[in-house]
Amino acid sequence: MKGKMKIGLNIPTQLVFGAGELRNLSTLPLPGKKALIVISAGTSMKRLGYLDRLVEQLGKAGVESVVFDKILPNPIKSHVMEGTALCLAEKCDFVIGLGGGSSIDSAKAIAITAHMGGDFWDYVQGGTGGGKKVTGALPIVAIPTTAGTGTEIDLWGVVTNEETQEKMGFGSRHIFPTLAIVDPELMLSIPPALTAYQGFDAFFHAAEGYVGKAHTPISDLYALEAVRLLYKYLPVAVADGNNLWARTKVAWASTLAGMVESTSSCTGEHAMEHALSALHPELPHGAGLIALSGAYFKTFKNDSMKRYMKMAEKMTQHKAARPGDFLDALAIMKRECKVDNLKLSDWGVTMAEVDALADKTIATGSAMLDLDPRFLTRNEIADIFVETIRED
Repeated sequence: MKGKMKIGLNIPTQLVFGAGELRNLSTLPLPGKKALIVISAGTSMKRLGYLDRLVEQLGKAGVESVVFDKILPNPIKSHVMEGTALCLAEKCDFVIGLGGGSSIDSAKAIAITAHMGGDFWDYVQGGTGGGKKVTGALPIVAIPTTAGTGTEIDLWGVVTNEETQEKMGFGSRHIFPTLAIVDPELMLSIPPALTAYQGFDAFFHAAEGYVGKAHTPISDLYALEAVRLLYKYLPVAVADGNNLWARTKVAWASTLAGMVESTSSCTGEHAMEHALSALHPELPHGAGLIALSGAYFKTFKNDSMKRYMKMAEKMTQHKAARPGDFLDALAIMKRECKVDNLKLSDWGVTMAEVDALADKTIATGSAMLDLDPRFLTRNEIADIFVETIRED
């Protein structure tokens, strides 16, 4: 029926946002009495004192904790299973993800498997996943120290099965974090390149969610504001990482982009990047997206003209004359963030892999490909990879 509209919204996460808010954790309602804290295998959470600050706050709240510190930038299934075993052995009743998206996504995966039992891949839809329904998970607290994934306020995660070289998204309403603390002070130490990679990940969550078929009036509001904020403030945060105001704006944009993922969805650009970093796990997710973005978004400029122009207007604060204005603004943003000359060959990607990348994109990313502004053929997917790699 023409004019009929049906919209749903359910983001059940308690969000606490603001500089210094981690210091108030002990005053907040926590979902258990013993936490598994999931952090990366790197040194930053310990070296910068974030882990100690968290443990101290938990102690003040009367909560015990155990640390699992093996998560990689592209998290893998075997670590999810190892973390699950520790969680069960220590009788933890909730999981905290402290760090970047990889730590929080891993916390979500551990929360599923610790509650449901079995192998984590049993609960992955698509690819070689078992496709079992998730009917529950341990409660999750998300404390991001990067601004990019928005996973602190969405129902999604991404994990790689290193045995099958599949990087797959997973999702369930049961893995919305119970509590998310977004404290921009924890992001001041991120180096310029990583700031850019992570910020562009948030940008593309918003842009894909805006032009893709799953968009809604609610997701549009979040997406356009995220696009505006990132265009204006991400270059500032890249140039001066100690600018707390810029960090705060970028962090808020990332959280908004997470809300986009909860009310819309990523599209084929993310499916293609997952194929890239499944084969090249050392490739930062945001770097892969940046490299793909020019060829990917150019493909749809005549299929989503009004939406491209609206994004351009939000970014530049000027009236757009054509959909290509968005592509021009995106190119300017990349240049200002000093990521306009990324080369996938620096991470070992070669033209010889195009067929494998196209096949893997379709095999593992069909759900996101289905939400592109229009259907992409396998040849078009391969052409985007060819153009992206050739730009090296």
